Amino acid sequence: MRPLAVVIGPPGAGKSTVGRRLAAALGVRWHDTDSAIEAAQGATISDLFVDHGEAHFRALERAEVAHALTGGDVVVSLGGGAPMDPETQTLLAGHTVVFLDVGIADAARRIGFEGNRPLLMMNPRASWTKMMNERRDTYQRLATIRVDTAGRKPAEIVAEVVAALGRTTATEEQS
Repeated sequence: MRPLAVVIGPPGAGKSTVGRRLAAALGVRWHDTDSAIEAAQGATISDLFVDHGEAHFRALERAEVAHALTGGDVVVSLGGGAPMDPETQTLLAGHTVVFLDVGIADAARRIGFEGNRPLLMMNPRASWTKMMNERRDTYQRLATIRVDTAGRKPAEIVAEVVAALGRTTATEEQS
């Protein structure tokens, strides 16, 4: 069984917030790959980057994504860099992939650019813009659903994704 949706996007897009709320709306589990890696490793993503390097983290991430995609009725939120891995791109083929598109103004407001994100530590605004310019084409290519999150509340975004999935929410099913 495949996940109902795999949520991708850059830092600040709302992957965790929307993924969690989407899972609740659909009445299924939510699986955040970054949180799963942190729990399994007993360390934050930032610490894993600093202590072991990006290549080590990306290998852990690739394995966690592969595991998450076999989870059945679930909504999966991927870390922002996960879709850049060619093996992960292959794994995502045939899945419903939701790209949460966001501009720098909303991303900055949501995550604050305070330096707790390993790839945004130096000059966060310029780093985010460069990262998004490098990743946008991949996010768009992998996406089966694209949602513009600019200036929108999580509930609005979730409602759009639920409609795009052609699903009803768990509360609608109970009525």
